[in-house]
Amino acid sequence: MIEASEESTHVWSHKARTVLFLSAMRHFAQTLTQRGWRLCYRSLDAEKDATLADGLLAAIAGHRPQGVIGVEPGDLRVRHSLDEALKTGTGPTGAPHTAIEWREDRHFLCSPARFRHWAGQSTSLRMEFFYRSMRQHYQVLMKDGKPEGGQWNYDAENRKGFGRAGPQNVPQPLVFAQDDITRDVIALVEQQFADHPGDLHRFNWPVTRTQALEALADFVAHRLPHFGVHQDAMWTGLEFGWHALLSSSLNLKLLNPLEVVHAAEQAWRERGLELASVEGFIRQVLGWREFIRGVYFLDMPALKTDNHFDHQQRLPAWYWTGETRMNCMRQCISQTLVNGYSHHIQRLMVTGMFGITAQIRPQELCDWYLAVYVDAVEWVELPNTAGMALFANGGRFTSKPYVASGAYIKRMSNYCSDCSYAPETRTGPKACPMTTLYWNFLDQHEQIFASNPRTALMVKNLQRMSTEERLAVKARAAQMLANLDEL
Repeated sequence: MIEASEESTHVWSHKARTVLFLSAMRHFAQTLTQRGWRLCYRSLDAEKDATLADGLLAAIAGHRPQGVIGVEPGDLRVRHSLDEALKTGTGPTGAPHTAIEWREDRHFLCSPARFRHWAGQSTSLRMEFFYRSMRQHYQVLMKDGKPEGGQWNYDAENRKGFGRAGPQNVPQPLVFAQDDITRDVIALVEQQFADHPGDLHRFNWPVTRTQALEALADFVAHRLPHFGVHQDAMWTGLEFGWHALLSSSLNLKLLNPLEVVHAAEQAWRERGLELASVEGFIRQVLGWREFIRGVYFLDMPALKTDNHFDHQQRLPAWYWTGETRMNCMRQCISQTLVNGYSHHIQRLMVTGMFGITAQIRPQELCDWYLAVYVDAVEWVELPNTAGMALFANGGRFTSKPYVASGAYIKRMSNYCSDCSYAPETRTGPKACPMTTLYWNFLDQHEQIFASNPRTALMVKNLQRMSTEERLAVKARAAQMLANLDEL
């Protein structure tokens, strides 16, 4: 097992992301040792490997194995670097030439090969149809060959806001006590990555299999019953709501996705929970998670460089600090810097939506997402960001760009009540950047939106504006785009 500094520096990684990975690794190493496994562990504070390839070459030189076997990485950058290093045999120790025999990652429920077969030659992929096939294959929420409740998807029932009263009776997630291993890792990260973004004072993520199982049980018992209703809603100071907080444990393989799905389904059958909440959660794990991974392996490496709208704006500096007058962005980014987490709507419809309408270069924003979230691994982060949030791949698996004005954020949160900008205002000094840039984006791509049945109404609203109004919006948007760091 290799701790390599490059894994925290190839993007400017959040301290909590690095702590989570290293602490989970060291705890797993301890478990293996206790079980009697022979283990070579190379740590950042001992061997100090710069890259995974450096550590692997050193291990090969020291142990002289007959062969090297690896599990398919979730980041093709890692696979490429290891393959290249072992082809040449170059490295600090001059390891001999060899090659890695890559094995399928059985932690997932749909292999890349199976997904490729499902996708066929289609140029347009839709998660809903993939999800239905997975439900049928694994017989999840099925009865007599049909979906429980008579329909496959209850997403329309899971989009409620909080109303003026705000969130009520919000259950708090578990708190995990930090042991010596985690405390040592926190000290190491504070020392070696002192200039990296993020805060470690509230680090509270599962780092062992036992903790992950406790987190799963706590979610199923206390938050799953109301998971669906407000899963798209946002509120000042509401960091976790009813969300599962299991993605990092799934991605670190502390949990198996099928056991998570079965735990939710069992709770529905035994406790009579709302089907909309349970189905909505299962869809994220059995459907979207597996679908996104399939897309990653199917569409790389093009996905890494896709830029459908040819956006070239630089990422504003305040993405790393949260110091912006836009309260919605300030809230979501500040929460991210504290916890290494924000939920999917905060990512898609706040930080992501601003990214597409502000014409930010997709690769810069993708690197930011990979850096700041504890559950970010490239196989899941890149398709979600480039494909869904930024439409950089031209709608390969989404039917429309996800854009809206500040009115959406006002409806789904209380962020607008304490903001320097007015969500209903398109021009002038109080104009909300979300609103101005949204209408400007529609104006720029009017024909594309008009030809799509799902977005045609947006264009009709645009066309109700007078020529003078549209010109004023474009002028104000140009000012904003020229001064993104000042918003």
